[in-house]
Amino acid sequence: MAPRHDVAHLGHVELLTPEPERSLWFFTELMGLTENGRDGDSVYLRTWDDYEQYSLILTASDTSGLRRTALRTSSQDALDRLAAAIPDGRWLLAGAGIGPSYLCTDPDGHEIQLYWETTWFEAPTGLRPSLKNQPQAYPGRGVSVRRLDHVNFLAADVPANGRFVAGALGGEVTEQIVQDDGAIAAQWLHFGNKSYDLVYTNDWTGSAGRLHHIAFATDTREDILRGADIFLDNGVFIETGPHKHAIQQTFFLYVYEPGGNRVELCNPLTRLILAPDWRPISWTQAERAKGQAWGLKTIESFHTHGTPPVPAKAL
Repeated sequence: MAPRHDVAHLGHVELLTPEPERSLWFFTELMGLTENGRDGDSVYLRTWDDYEQYSLILTASDTSGLRRTALRTSSQDALDRLAAAIPDGRWLLAGAGIGPSYLCTDPDGHEIQLYWETTWFEAPTGLRPSLKNQPQAYPGRGVSVRRLDHVNFLAADVPANGRFVAGALGGEVTEQIVQDDGAIAAQWLHFGNKSYDLVYTNDWTGSAGRLHHIAFATDTREDILRGADIFLDNGVFIETGPHKHAIQQTFFLYVYEPGGNRVELCNPLTRLILAPDWRPISWTQAERAKGQAWGLKTIESFHTHGTPPVPAKAL
């Protein structure tokens, strides 16, 4: 089947935090995002190479987690096709920086917002870059992440969610983990030439609709190493890394931002899927038991920590 490309790319995410001021400090001062507006309890933040108004909406809440993931479609016609194929969603009026959108959920309950119309960012004085093909000047603050890269959802039923993304949204599986009993434990899916945009991972607590992590891409591996020192100096919990994943070959570092959400720094910029007839790579249970690319074992919390948190008895 030929790729549909009705979804162009991951647009932005809305992240919930019970520590709004400390989370804002983390994303602006340590990660290097730039504030670009506020609305009630929400702050709009952008990476320096994002052409749209914002990459992240940070919203104060009683708990942590992901409110929704926004995907930009490739055209208005594509948006209309997707809405027609997902009848249980609903249309939303135009919002900050985007036109009317269609809100739906995957089988696990994660909210997916589809939109086409968007307002391109025009850098004000002080943020204007020297190069006209760059949306914003490099901030030179903290890690200075380049763009929002992907979202990893925890899921009670990975195959069902993968089928939804493939069937309803036109995504394609690039890599997956297949257990000895044939069960699919995780899937990486993409919409364009990036190797992955959305990931679904088994939630070992049996919960549904939680977040594993959001990820921001850096220019280089060295930015991730520098990020590790920045986080260390500022008391941010480093969960695992820096290291290299075997799956997708992404160089990574995982930390918990002050609100409790897991955030990844990743450097996958050189790996693209150019083959229109790409054949999904399946990793076996034995292969995954070897750990990451250079032998680092996958830690237990990687399968259980997610947001919002679940009661201890669920663990």
